[in-house]
Amino acid sequence: ERGGVSGNRSTAMDVRQVIAAFLTLSMFAMLGNMIKRDHFDSLELPATSSFQYDAIKLTKQSFVKLPTVSKGPWEENGKALRPCWNKPSLKEREKSKGFIIFSLTDGPEYHVSQIADAVVIAGYLGATLVLPDIRGSNPLDKRNFGEIYVVEKFVKSLDGVIRVAKDQPAEVSSGRLTIVRVPNRVSEDYIAANIEPLFRRKENLRLETDFPSLTMTKAEKTGNLDSYSCLAMFRTLQLQPGVQEVVDSMIGRLRTLSQKSNGQFIAVDLRVEMLGKDCWESGADGRKSCYNAREIGEFLKKIGFHRDTTIYLTQTGWHSSLDALRDIYPKTYTKEVIMPADKKAKFLNSESSEFEKVMDFRICSQSDVFVPAFTGLFYANVAGERIASGKAQILVPSQMTSSSATDYISPYISKKSHLAYSCFC
Repeated sequence: ERGGVSGNRSTAMDVRQVIAAFLTLSMFAMLGNMIKRDHFDSLELPATSSFQYDAIKLTKQSFVKLPTVSKGPWEENGKALRPCWNKPSLKEREKSKGFIIFSLTDGPEYHVSQIADAVVIAGYLGATLVLPDIRGSNPLDKRNFGEIYVVEKFVKSLDGVIRVAKDQPAEVSSGRLTIVRVPNRVSEDYIAANIEPLFRRKENLRLETDFPSLTMTKAEKTGNLDSYSCLAMFRTLQLQPGVQEVVDSMIGRLRTLSQKSNGQFIAVDLRVEMLGKDCWESGADGRKSCYNAREIGEFLKKIGFHRDTTIYLTQTGWHSSLDALRDIYPKTYTKEVIMPADKKAKFLNSESSEFEKVMDFRICSQSDVFVPAFTGLFYANVAGERIASGKAQILVPSQMTSSSATDYISPYISKKSHLAYSCFC
């Protein structure tokens, strides 16, 4: 009997082991099938403005870490460059009591240059610079500097360089100011001939910067003014924590959506209202002045970016003309889709265009790849920020037939022709 009982137990254990082995193999087979179907590459969002950020739900599978293959001509970021300029010292010239007043207008790409010109002029004249306000294209969109940027960062960065008044002095507020129009990247000779005589007579001037050129190529060194300009362009502006938090959240969402490319994404400066009827060719290199959504999609496909690539567009609100790009790259998003729902009332409305522009500028500066759909100061000053931080993969579309991404690297990078290379080394 004992032998019979022992045999029965052995048989029962063998059956259980067989069943357990079968179940284990079945589980591995299911897991393999799930991986094969990209089960773990979740978070596929519809690229429509009606989709809400809060509708994105993370599942346990989202946190399973599996080996991923980066699909496309991605490059590793380089190291941030080291500043080459020496901080200029405060210049006392005839103990001037005069003030330089100016406003930031037209978006962050202009803010950078407007601040640089104002700091250069105030430094040359020994004048006090009044903290600027911020004015958008909408007359209702007028803001204090501190609503978008950190006041203390601005003041501290210029400490010992020029004097800064946080508030507009009474004598300036009560009188009519002489308005002086100055060319962007104003020279010492221009200041001496056209601005200094007027400043000595009037004491207080309001600057308005003209932009005869929308490029930022290096020029001949202009001595001490280069230090003022470099400091102003790359060290004075820092986003308010509340604004930076939203930018970080949006970038984080884009990276989460980019699991197939190791969290890498492309930012494209493409705004429908900026596309003219005719995008003329701008040189022998076959580059046009602007590219539409279909052309951008075909360009990215030509140089090897996979269909699963995540793309961020600076366009506000989805436009039907963008469908051609989404047909090629389904994971194409505008800010309405990836911005937290509780932030939209403040940052996405008819009176908040400056917030939107600032966010676009920062996202394009921090993306893994930046593609400008048109030439201009946005492209130029985003390139400057990226050069300084070591993010050199800026790809400029062209009519060339080459399928190598390296052939489309921005001339600002490939030729080191950007002004930033005069500031960093």
